Amino acid sequence: MAKTAFIGLGVMGYPMAGHLAKAGHEVTVYNRTAAKAEAWASAHGGAHAATPAEAAAGADVVMACVGNDDDLRGVTLGPDGAFAGMAKGAVFVDHTTASALVARELDAEARARGLGFVDAPVSGGQAGAENGVLTIMCGGAEADYARISPVIAAYARSQRLLGPSGAGQLAKMVNQICIAGLVQGLAEGLAFAQAAGLDGEAVIDVISKGAAGSWQMENRHKTMLADQFEFGFAVDWMRKDLGICLDEARRNGAALPVAALVDQFYAEVQKMGGGRWDTSSLIRRLPKA
Repeated sequence: MAKTAFIGLGVMGYPMAGHLAKAGHEVTVYNRTAAKAEAWASAHGGAHAATPAEAAAGADVVMACVGNDDDLRGVTLGPDGAFAGMAKGAVFVDHTTASALVARELDAEARARGLGFVDAPVSGGQAGAENGVLTIMCGGAEADYARISPVIAAYARSQRLLGPSGAGQLAKMVNQICIAGLVQGLAEGLAFAQAAGLDGEAVIDVISKGAAGSWQMENRHKTMLADQFEFGFAVDWMRKDLGICLDEARRNGAALPVAALVDQFYAEVQKMGGGRWDTSSLIRRLPKA
């Protein structure tokens, strides 16, 4: 069992840290809102710290799951950052969906301090975190990945090292690019079925068994047909992720016409007041039958 720290107890981090404790790892947590860290420690029997540096002190593996690049820099760098508290040889695992640029930046800083760094964004949403069945895409050195792999297995159904620093974040971008097109296609298909007078549920029951089937279809069609979106992966978060994808595409020359268009559609959903709605709310901007 490892001595670990977990930084960031949002809808993903809170249950992920809980799975570490359940697996028998020693866990110290830090959260910007201290009350949540205290609540977690009370519920799971771990410890909580006042700063990321204090949480990371003496830990073999330090994990973080925060909001964006700047949040990540905030919890890693500076005198109160996790890097300042980590001992040489410890490994920092970043579960934030962030840019490949910040992953490479922090990897270089970690190595200058004698630390390991693995960028390891996750897919599977809140339900995946709560059930400990996340998919984790990793970038970093093989030796660092070998050290952290048995630890993050506490909340992973699937994990893989995909290349050097930044590769995990790039793979997560591929994930979000694919999801954007899938959700828009599903939204259009369901809206078309309704306009054509078909039973949407019956149609999905048939086509989900064929080539059109997907996770989005299986897990989101019922709520889309019921016009229910107060759950899941928020539109605001998806727009942040797609912004990262589009920025990277401008650097590497990749063409993302569908992702760019769906990003504009999500902007429309935000204007409708749907920033916190699930990403499947794309169907709300389509004409009703």
